[in-house]
Amino acid sequence: MKTTLTTVTLSLAVLMATGNPFERRGSGKEKRVQYAAWDDVNVIAHGLLQLGQGLKEHVDKTKSQVRDITAKLKAFNGTVADMGRESQRLQTEGELLKARARGLEDREGKVLNMTAALRERMEELQQERNRVEERMNRLEEKVEGMLQGEGLPDMNASNAGNLSDAHIIQWMLEAQNKRIDELVDRIRLQQDKLDKQTLRIRTLQNQIHSTKERAAVRRKSEEVVLNGSTEQRDSPIEMASDCHELFLSGETTSGVYTIKPLNSQSFDVFCEMTAEGGWTMIQRRRDGSVDFDQLWQAYQSGFGSLNGEFWLGLEKIHAVARDTDYVLKVRFSDWREDAETVQYSIRLGGEDSHYALHIRETSNSNLESALAIDASGVPFSTRDQDNDRKNDTNCAKQLSGGWWFSSCGRSNLNGRYFVSPPPKQRHQRKQGIFWKTWRGRYYPLKTTAMMIAPAAIQNKS
Repeated sequence: MKTTLTTVTLSLAVLMATGNPFERRGSGKEKRVQYAAWDDVNVIAHGLLQLGQGLKEHVDKTKSQVRDITAKLKAFNGTVADMGRESQRLQTEGELLKARARGLEDREGKVLNMTAALRERMEELQQERNRVEERMNRLEEKVEGMLQGEGLPDMNASNAGNLSDAHIIQWMLEAQNKRIDELVDRIRLQQDKLDKQTLRIRTLQNQIHSTKERAAVRRKSEEVVLNGSTEQRDSPIEMASDCHELFLSGETTSGVYTIKPLNSQSFDVFCEMTAEGGWTMIQRRRDGSVDFDQLWQAYQSGFGSLNGEFWLGLEKIHAVARDTDYVLKVRFSDWREDAETVQYSIRLGGEDSHYALHIRETSNSNLESALAIDASGVPFSTRDQDNDRKNDTNCAKQLSGGWWFSSCGRSNLNGRYFVSPPPKQRHQRKQGIFWKTWRGRYYPLKTTAMMIAPAAIQNKS
């Protein structure tokens, strides 16, 4: 653009230097017309063309920039409107959560008042029971003295009257005993009600605590959205390490949850919530939709669907049950819809021990003996990693699937899924899912489930 302006300026200067095209020469009246040079005209025309072209390009560029700025302004206006709507929604949800928390606190206050009243009533009943027992003791002493003849030297009419009185007193004692029994029953009912109220209080407290934590997280999310910040929370809420911790925090519905064991990454598990606590499911078979004849790496990392058939994974199981006592619950059913459950106190080793299973204590029942007990633990085996106790045979390869094989014939819940009736060939039947001490080695089970929970859950069962 600057070059074009310079060219035009020089051309104008040349024209001005040429002066008037009519110049007088001599003293005569003759006039000679002098025109500008053709090259000068070309230069001026060329300069004007360049100037026009430059102005056109500048105008086009300016229009493009204006369009970009307009589009960005529209997008910015849309984003501001979206943020306004999101802020309004979050504010509404926050108010709802606050109202719900206030409602829970009111319910908790009512329950606490009811509990205090029940406790006062129980104390009154207990005091009344103590008074009745004292009266009973005195009456029993008096009756025993009368029946033994204390203070009655001769059996005369007066003695007979006293004996009649003794029968009356005995009748009174029986009536008092009956009343005491009724009072004991009432106390037992009140105690049951108190236990239920205590459980409700604990559940409500857990719900209030969880609601407050979720509200705090929600408020933090609102601040992040409104401030446009993605900074990490100063005090993040710690995730549960297993399903039992989720149960203690107020979760009572079975389903898929995310946990984070100590010194481990977070992962999803299926939690079975029961009256005594939360169980972390590690294996489930029910329809044969998943092939359990997998190699070592698959059994180590896990496979299947948590909402269907699955194996959680040896590394995840070890992360949950690492360095502490756990309970292993095994549940299975047959094709007649009969079911059975066994439990073991266990410890599970890590990868260096091939995830050896240590059964710490068990009853002497024949049903539980299907899972081998070894002082050094029973390592896990698959057909590509033979870690069983049988030197001349690969049990996982001879049977099917991966398992804690000591020998090849007592149990295998990861075998092939056979729909009843099983195959006729014997070598095929022994590859199925079996628990030898319940239905025999060659009977294919219909469903299985394995789950673990901290040893403390046994005290609540």
